[in-house]
Amino acid sequence: MVNVKRIFADLRLFSRGYIRNGIGLFFGLIFPVILIILFGAIFSGSASATTVYVQNQDTGLVSPQFVQALNGTINGVRFNGTWPINVQLVDPSENFTQYLAEKSSSDGVIIPENFTLNYIADNPNITTSLTVYGNPASSSSAIVGGTVREIANAFNLRNQPQTIQILSATAALPATSNGKKEEPKYIDYLVPGLIGFSILISPMFAMVNISAEYKKLKLFKQLSLTPLSKMEWLASKVLWYIFLSAVSFLIVAAVGIIGFQAHIALTLWLVPFIFLGPMLFCSLGMLVGTLSKSVETASIIGNVITFPMMFLSGTFFPIQQMPQYLQSFAHVLPLFYIVEGLNNVMLHGNYSAALIDIGVVTVITVIAFVAAAKLFKWRED
Repeated sequence: MVNVKRIFADLRLFSRGYIRNGIGLFFGLIFPVILIILFGAIFSGSASATTVYVQNQDTGLVSPQFVQALNGTINGVRFNGTWPINVQLVDPSENFTQYLAEKSSSDGVIIPENFTLNYIADNPNITTSLTVYGNPASSSSAIVGGTVREIANAFNLRNQPQTIQILSATAALPATSNGKKEEPKYIDYLVPGLIGFSILISPMFAMVNISAEYKKLKLFKQLSLTPLSKMEWLASKVLWYIFLSAVSFLIVAAVGIIGFQAHIALTLWLVPFIFLGPMLFCSLGMLVGTLSKSVETASIIGNVITFPMMFLSGTFFPIQQMPQYLQSFAHVLPLFYIVEGLNNVMLHGNYSAALIDIGVVTVITVIAFVAAAKLFKWRED
């Protein structure tokens, strides 16, 4: 039977040693603050390409050319770094307005069916139209609308009998924590990302090293002579890193809000991620450390697992800005669902999507925790 007193006794002992070790506290609490100050100072107020979701419902030859022009590709040359918008294609089968709502975006373009046929038709009575979605109060929507009109004018000059008509529509954004409808800034994405980063980095690296070193120094063998069970030992570590992650969350959120005016929501929906995240990565680190043959091997495997999650899960930049193949790869990383869930709760107010993220994280966490408790041994065979 699990004994709560033994868990808290081991927790007190472990926490004292952790606090005395300045390296653990630095990476657990100070390092995320350094990152938010550094990235916040670099990117606050900086201009970046606006992501525009484009649904091409046409099957002709002209619409792909129009999409390429929207994405800044002219005569095969992509104007990277200077083009104001970045196109993300949406499958024609998607409900476009619902898709924009799920992405918490107001900027989109629909190229309708028969766009090509209407454009090349030698009949001025036939209208060639585009629907541009935007938010009248958003500066990015003004940039998108102006860019689309300029490209449409260029296409009109190529085909004098026809003109492309721009139809406008408003896509409402979800309300932020202050009640205003605003599109997230870079700092708004950075705060949830760095919270996810701190949830990953401290428990994962610490448990990889602790479990590997305990095995090497035969400390597990000595612990087997005590009443403490494997489940209790692991549970005490999970509780400590939940506490550490909660403290780190409060510090990072405070720096983001006070120092950089981040617009993020602080709600009880954050609790499952603060609880499940450390539990997941404690268990995963435990698995890596105990199943590795040496401390060096454990460190290498831990880095191989951790570094892709650090940079490809949306911790520093929204994954929507990444190439499509990296976005697909991100969906197999456990940290993605924590960062995505934090974004859904703190930025978008999309709680139905957050529930899915919580469900995925819960399943992975339970599997990892049970596997860690079952597979590691006090004594080596």
